[in-house]
Amino acid sequence: MDRASADFAAALAAAPGNRVVAGEALSHGITAGDWPLALNAARTLEQSEALLPDVRFLLLSDAFRTRNWREAARQIDAVEREQLFAFAVPVLRAWRAVGARDGDPLSFIEESRLSGPASAYAAEHRPLIQVALRRPEGAAEMVRNAERAGPRAVRLRIAAAAALADQGDRDGALALLQGDDGALVAARALVERRRPLPGAISTPAAGVAELLVKLSLDLHAQDLTPIAASFARLSTWLAPESSETWMVAAELAAQGERHDAAVAMLANVPAGDPYADAVRDQRIRLLVDGGQSDAALTDAEAAASAPGAKMADLVRLGEVLTSLDRPQDAAQAFTRAIELRGAGEGSYPEWALWLLRGGAHDEADDWPAARSALREAYRLDPTQPLVLNYLGYAQLSRRENMVEAERLIREAHRLAPENAAITDSLGWALFLKGERAEGITLLEQAVEGAPGDVEINEHLGDAYYAIGRRADARFAWAAARVYAEGDDATRLDAKIQQGMTPELAAR
Repeated sequence: MDRASADFAAALAAAPGNRVVAGEALSHGITAGDWPLALNAARTLEQSEALLPDVRFLLLSDAFRTRNWREAARQIDAVEREQLFAFAVPVLRAWRAVGARDGDPLSFIEESRLSGPASAYAAEHRPLIQVALRRPEGAAEMVRNAERAGPRAVRLRIAAAAALADQGDRDGALALLQGDDGALVAARALVERRRPLPGAISTPAAGVAELLVKLSLDLHAQDLTPIAASFARLSTWLAPESSETWMVAAELAAQGERHDAAVAMLANVPAGDPYADAVRDQRIRLLVDGGQSDAALTDAEAAASAPGAKMADLVRLGEVLTSLDRPQDAAQAFTRAIELRGAGEGSYPEWALWLLRGGAHDEADDWPAARSALREAYRLDPTQPLVLNYLGYAQLSRRENMVEAERLIREAHRLAPENAAITDSLGWALFLKGERAEGITLLEQAVEGAPGDVEINEHLGDAYYAIGRRADARFAWAAARVYAEGDDATRLDAKIQQGMTPELAAR
């Protein structure tokens, strides 16, 4: 127990009925994963009739962990009575029925009886419960849904496959693991080698953990991140063997500026997990975001130099080097990534690798190398808006091949008209060409789409200044200055103070 937990436990013991102390102890207990402390505080609040609906899931989770099905039923009834999370009740009752062997679990999640969020949650859990009950229709439904896109669909397929593999149905498991997604490939390899596949959702506790993960993601999408983070942390308690619970909990902890705790959570995912590579990516990103760039670089270099390093390892290293403002080294990493891909690893689009390489050369002020790489990206896929815009704008900013630059940017805008950066490029191209009215209209649209973008606001300010709208220009420059750093900040300060001069013009 850490010092803070000990202090909270002592405070609870000294003032067992104090709601304020209990609330603070509860918050710390969940955040720190001190579940005895959190439970003690939650029970104090329940006895005082001061338990919030989201906190009730702690007591509910404890009932599922300890297989106290009578207590689980009581807590589920309370969730329904409190209304806020009543849409989750059918799934909760279904999983409780699995554990208690109390009737047909699927009767609680019949499609005809549900609507709205309750129906959506039930649809996700129905095949999982069928697989847990060894009913063949569950695996069949999962196979039918196997083409669904998105990380959650992949996660659920792996979970169901893990359950089938545990039941001895290797063929059924492999049927669910078809595809090129990295986690699917890793999971398939484990099953083919007859190795244990982690992450099965075959127990009521694991089922409720999955429900909490989905709840946390949905709450985070509604900007309710503190509650979402608590639900995700609860899911790690219920299913500590699930990489998904730790990944989601870590991501939400980082959203709350708890980067060290987030990185520590990811250490709970073992190297052999199907999501090990994704966890490594996440760890490195969280280290960078948390200001630990040196540690991130150490991890990235170790992965990139290890025997059997993959293309993704080199891409990751290049991205870290880019974040550390080492573009020449980043370009070398992206070059090695291209070489590895050429040797047969095709999970990353080749045009994207050349775009990354070109961008790194551009940041390193090596325009000939950048231009060559960008043209190769364009040759590989001339329909990619990002490639078209980068190649076009890079030439535009250097006042090089202006006709081709405008053509490329126009095509990028045609393909991605809602992209603010591309709209800005076209507006700036037209403004430089002398078509000021149309150019400013597009620049204004770009600012509406990305009001915090430094470059877009600066372009609009320069355009306003050129047509005599000096007050509007300074307003746009001030908006750009809010997020500007380094040379950009210095240049904008000068514009705001003295107005536009040729040497202060945006590229």
